Amino acid sequence: MTMVRGSRPRTSNRSIRVGLIGGGGISATHARAALGIAGVEIVAVHGANREKVAALAREHGGLPSDTLDAFFSTPMDIVAIGSPSGLHAEQAIAAARRGIHVLVEKPVDVTTAKIDALIAEADRAGVKVGVFFQERMGPELGALKQRIDGGELGAPLFIHGRLDWHRPPEYYSDSRWRGTRTLDGGGALMNQGIHTVDLMLWLFGDATRVTGRTATRLHRIEVEDTAAALIEFANGAFGTLHATTAATPGFPRRLTVTGTKGSVTHEEPARAAAVADATPHQHVFEDFIRAIETNGRPACDARDGRRSVAVVEAIYRSAASGVTVNVE
Repeated sequence: MTMVRGSRPRTSNRSIRVGLIGGGGISATHARAALGIAGVEIVAVHGANREKVAALAREHGGLPSDTLDAFFSTPMDIVAIGSPSGLHAEQAIAAARRGIHVLVEKPVDVTTAKIDALIAEADRAGVKVGVFFQERMGPELGALKQRIDGGELGAPLFIHGRLDWHRPPEYYSDSRWRGTRTLDGGGALMNQGIHTVDLMLWLFGDATRVTGRTATRLHRIEVEDTAAALIEFANGAFGTLHATTAATPGFPRRLTVTGTKGSVTHEEPARAAAVADATPHQHVFEDFIRAIETNGRPACDARDGRRSVAVVEAIYRSAASGVTVNVE
């Protein structure tokens, strides 16, 4: 699969009309990312918070709307979904039924059953569904994947994903959906750790079995703020993962790959800089637009994005039962 190294010019001069679902910070990032590409415009914005939606529309363009029907009455080519995770598939299906391509924020949704329904609907409608797993677009991780796939590190032995983050209490208490089972689907794993799970699968391939444990150690939420797992891969390698939003002071995400011929550790950039920079999301948009214009496959489509949710679901099942379970 072609890796995106940086901003590249489009081969088509046709304008691309983008609608945004969601009025929060991630939708603002989506807006900045989309508008960084020549020929792209924001045409509509929809979300539950009328004030945030209006502010987003004023800053980036587009007609604000209170309902999905009103939102979809504006002609658009792509809808970028940044709403609470448990609404993703429902809203993406609504777009697919109208023939609109979809870029959805991670995770695709909070259950594989809902993702499967989306995939089926997108297939029927003949539209593409891409996922914002922007870490794949970074040059360092792209180079690491090439080294692994090319055999430079030898046979894969271990991959360790580490997410020791801090979230203040108001991160959850000020939100109507974070930390809830219905709309967040889980805690430190499904929300924050999903990026790390995706990278582990992208680099090492399919996972077959997991053994997991979860706990709520600090935050007053109905899901986990701390989790650990052993992951078994189809290629015989092992993975270990731990994720938390209860660490103080918190550290950057880290990924370590160990093979029979070499080992590599990757650490993400400083968090504040990463949040402010929309360039990685812009690369996802660029890749997705190329997939539409060439009838190709996005760097991460809904089927690929389903894999990380399947692993997280398996970790939750293992944690609840106390035994090793298969990834489904």
